[in-house]
Amino acid sequence: MKPNNKTTRRAFLASGAALIATPALAQTHSAAYEAPFETPEAVERDPAKAARRNISSFRTLDWQPYFDNTKNGVILVDIDSRALHFWSEDQSIYKLYPTSVPLTEDLTRRGRTRVVLKDPHPDWRPTPAMKARDPEWPDYIPPGPENPLGTRALHLSWTYYRIHGTQDTRKIGRQSSNGCIGLYNQHIEELYDLAVVGTQVLLI
Repeated sequence: MKPNNKTTRRAFLASGAALIATPALAQTHSAAYEAPFETPEAVERDPAKAARRNISSFRTLDWQPYFDNTKNGVILVDIDSRALHFWSEDQSIYKLYPTSVPLTEDLTRRGRTRVVLKDPHPDWRPTPAMKARDPEWPDYIPPGPENPLGTRALHLSWTYYRIHGTQDTRKIGRQSSNGCIGLYNQHIEELYDLAVVGTQVLLI
């Protein structure tokens, strides 16, 4: 029996997750800075009583080891540190955001790609591979508060791969996606305004 769409959609989302986003680290240089990132939930818990499962340790980086130039702006996604770096074309803007990353290595893709489409109101459909793994996935979720892609999406040249927001803030800093890179909605909205079609993207 096919599940009720509304019920199934809500299975993607955390019913009690607070839509709270922490500010991105914005710098115009690459100081040797390292710091842990924690969700508000992790900060509020007593660290002596609860494991901090939602932590992303990351540091600022230089773009030069990864790109020949910054034409159209560049995005570096570090899967291991669960962080996304952005440099503007004139290098006057640098952003560092915590991310969600794929659940497993099988779902992870690394290499060079680019932004091919900016979607201001993303809708969602499962990929054929997702549907094969779990036929109970809904066939379609329109834009809105129940959409797992959040408020914005940057489509990459790789089929089905996107950098997008999320309605479930607990996913950030974790291995929690089916292949895409997720950001807080506040952060994807900022990155969406900074990136252009043609922005270079490297996943390492």
